Amino acid sequence: MSLVPRSSVFDIDRFFGDNWQRSADREMGDFFAPRVDIKDADDHFEITAELPGVAREDIHVHVNEGVLTLEAESTQEDKEEKEGKIIRQERRYGKFMRSFNLGGDVQEEDIKASFKDGVLTLKAPKLAEKAPVRRRIEID
Repeated sequence: MSLVPRSSVFDIDRFFGDNWQRSADREMGDFFAPRVDIKDADDHFEITAELPGVAREDIHVHVNEGVLTLEAESTQEDKEEKEGKIIRQERRYGKFMRSFNLGGDVQEEDIKASFKDGVLTLKAPKLAEKAPVRRRIEID
């Protein structure tokens, strides 16, 4: 498979390891580190990322020199008031970035993205395999 995840300083799971992340999730609540799934279909790769609570305009996807980068930012504030007094107020902010090497097997200009119900789906069409061409070389 040519679609290989690249590590990032924003990918806290890879930086500290999954065990640390599970521990941190219990202490800090829902930490903004969405999981990404990669599927190798016959004619394309499909990347899905769960981004609950993220607005479409806060998601940025771009390709640069064969590297696909997904960035998202989440801001969430919960405020609970009783009789005009704040009883509880919580805030959660997070930035997420993942990059993937596309390799030479993907048509970069034809990558499509859709976002529905908090799930981002990217479809990256594979290049059609070219049959090897046999060519006779004349000898002078």
